[in-house]
Amino acid sequence: MHKADRAPSFFSNCHRIVAHECAGGAVAVRRGCAAVAIAQTATASQSPFQRIHRLSFIRFSSVMTTDSTTTLADLKQRVLAFARERDWEQFHSPKNLSMALAAETGELMEHFLWTEHAASRARAEEPGRRQKIEEEIADVVIYALEFANVTGIDLASAIDAKLAANALKYPVEKARGRADKYTEL
Repeated sequence: MHKADRAPSFFSNCHRIVAHECAGGAVAVRRGCAAVAIAQTATASQSPFQRIHRLSFIRFSSVMTTDSTTTLADLKQRVLAFARERDWEQFHSPKNLSMALAAETGELMEHFLWTEHAASRARAEEPGRRQKIEEEIADVVIYALEFANVTGIDLASAIDAKLAANALKYPVEKARGRADKYTEL
């Protein structure tokens, strides 16, 4: 069952939201493509919004977050808050996070296994597969952000340093249009 409803006060700035009743009486509440909340429900006789008794709420602004409106620091903070809210930091060692990152990367790769170069581009655009690919890349980035949180790595600095090192290894005049390793240029 899913039902469009007016947002209760705890969904400030949301215009319309949709509640999806899930197995076990949980209600997944979504606005557009961004998940707003997951709630445990009390009784089956009430509407999804009346039945919410424990709400895990991820704050979203009234504007959908995009790459151009969200900073890396915002994402790192949201990932950290998500883990802390669930007391998951105890499990988030560099070893465990690096392994989770590798596992999620493998799940992303599964969508493109045994496809040719051009076919992989087309596959990434397939409507039925696109959402699953977006979920997998999001998992990869979430684990990378949490790894940076746990280890105290400043990602912007690390990326700048790596790009500078790569620029030395792969000078434009030698590397342009070539997929060779820097030792073979």
